[in-house]
Amino acid sequence: MPHDQDFFVLFQKQAENVVVGAQAFVNMLEHYTGVPEQVQSIKAIEHAGDEITHHIFRKLNQTFITPFDREDIHELGSTMDDVIDLVDAAASRFVLYRVSRVRPGTVELCKVLAAATVELNEAVHAMQSPDKALHRVIEINRLENESDRICRTLIAQLFEEEQNPVEIIKWKEIFEVIETAVDKCEDVSNVIESVILKNA
Repeated sequence: MPHDQDFFVLFQKQAENVVVGAQAFVNMLEHYTGVPEQVQSIKAIEHAGDEITHHIFRKLNQTFITPFDREDIHELGSTMDDVIDLVDAAASRFVLYRVSRVRPGTVELCKVLAAATVELNEAVHAMQSPDKALHRVIEINRLENESDRICRTLIAQLFEEEQNPVEIIKWKEIFEVIETAVDKCEDVSNVIESVILKNA
């Protein structure tokens, strides 16, 4: 794979930023005090991600020969941006919906998301050694199945245990946004896999 290091450096920075955001979200749920301030700091991480994404797109517009397909560079940049956007969206809902306590199982689901972002980061860093990267892609796929399973279980419990329809609506949405963030990690891994196979 050709080595235009600039793109790889930007992707690595973006992947690291995603990990920081997901970990901040787990910390927020585990230490559920001063929530608006914690949400603000996650929002700042999301803004940093936007900056990196704009940088990637600017560079893409200015670069004549790219290290791999232009549309793959665009797709990789925007799907990673989607992950941190969804982490921010999930965290923001805790303030928006005035959530007073975290439901059991939420942290577990969020930890699967954090684990998926760690694998995503490893995959991005390993893009130039395909075997290592593909190993991470498989693990992200496993984590996505795991998050699906946990999300379904949490929603089933929610309908069983919660009488208040407003609470049901709030929590069902929170679980689904977290699960969608894990789906997006899998989308990122699919782009990485496709880039590796095209350049094999």
